[in-house]
Amino acid sequence: MRARRSYNAQTMRDAERIGVIFDMDGVLVDSASAHRRSWQLLAEQTHLTITDQQFAETFGQPSRQIIRQLWGADLPDSDVKRLDERKESIYRDLICGRVPVMPGAVALLRRLQDDRTILAIGSSGPPANIELMLSEMGVSELFSVVVTGVDVEQGKPAPDVFLIAARRMRLDCPRCVVVEDAPVGIEAAHRAGMVAVGLVGTHDRAALGQAELVVDSLGELSLTRMADLLRRRRP
Repeated sequence: MRARRSYNAQTMRDAERIGVIFDMDGVLVDSASAHRRSWQLLAEQTHLTITDQQFAETFGQPSRQIIRQLWGADLPDSDVKRLDERKESIYRDLICGRVPVMPGAVALLRRLQDDRTILAIGSSGPPANIELMLSEMGVSELFSVVVTGVDVEQGKPAPDVFLIAARRMRLDCPRCVVVEDAPVGIEAAHRAGMVAVGLVGTHDRAALGQAELVVDSLGELSLTRMADLLRRRRP
């Protein structure tokens, strides 16, 4: 009987496990200013101008996708790759050693260290950026899965990044909560069949209105609250 109870208890814990997928930029780190400046510097080097509106409209998309929008859809792949690598190098130089961690981010991640939770990163950024952010935050070991822009063919609002994260976490999509700061990320989460939490900052509350929950800070989140969102989402 004791062994059966142990088996049943483990089965129940496995059934209750949820995945929480965090975007990086604008969610765990307040990186918008550094990204904006790196795009502006790249534009200056190539005799182009990027407006604040253009930056806001493309924030959260993969860099190569942004380059094709702003530098030209017919740009050769080799030029896209060169500009992409240059832009991200500028960004890392700007932010290295002074990563602006979002208030409450580390505390939330450590609170979510629980046998019912699997943590993942689902970002459009390149691996080098994500590795730098997680290292400087001191939370690399907390994430079981990291999905970056190089893992997907299509960036957000396509659901690819979140579908890959769920597959690597070995969880069904309806067991996953996505924490995002941008409308394209919320759309991607919903297209993946996941619940979305919108974090006000990069965009205002109205722009994030399609999310199941909108919060002003990460301190408002907890495992209990996110598990409740999943229960209420079930048909």
